Amino acid sequence: MFKSGVGFLTLFGLGWWLLGTSAFEGLVRLIEVVVGCAVTVGLLLAARRFFPSSAGEPFPAGQRRQFMRINVLQWLLIIATGVVCRYAGTPVLIPPLIAVVVGLHFLPLAAVFEEPRLRIPAALLGAAGATGVIVWLMNGPDETVRLVVGLISALSLWGMALWTIAGAASAAGQAPGSEQAGSA
Repeated sequence: MFKSGVGFLTLFGLGWWLLGTSAFEGLVRLIEVVVGCAVTVGLLLAARRFFPSSAGEPFPAGQRRQFMRINVLQWLLIIATGVVCRYAGTPVLIPPLIAVVVGLHFLPLAAVFEEPRLRIPAALLGAAGATGVIVWLMNGPDETVRLVVGLISALSLWGMALWTIAGAASAAGQAPGSEQAGSA
């Protein structure tokens, strides 16, 4: 499930969803948090069903090194973004700029894993970040910036997870009697 990327997409989708729901309070937020958790559990259970346990084996050493380098760089950029935005007095820009960084990290991952589809979340998270910056530039409230960035990012990642699961489910359906499917 994690080798296919579904686990990462799903859990980080929940994180973005929670950011988006921070624009609300009270019962509305509680309901949205419950919905986000339900979507997360549903996606993880579906992934568990359609991805064989062998999908959890480690990546080849070269891919693993490249994956780690890309992710270390991503986290360093995320930390730098937070520090610079706080120092500049614009913490509201942290989520939109992080969405751009996360989106950009999918581009080299698409090459490393030979998965051109990863360009889609790259574009969608970049668009989420750009939308958040535009809302801020138009003097939109901080809550609206968090809402648009969080929800667009969450739906993008969850959509990608669902697409991957659907591919695995389709592959499983094409092989009668087979309960194992490769990663999509």
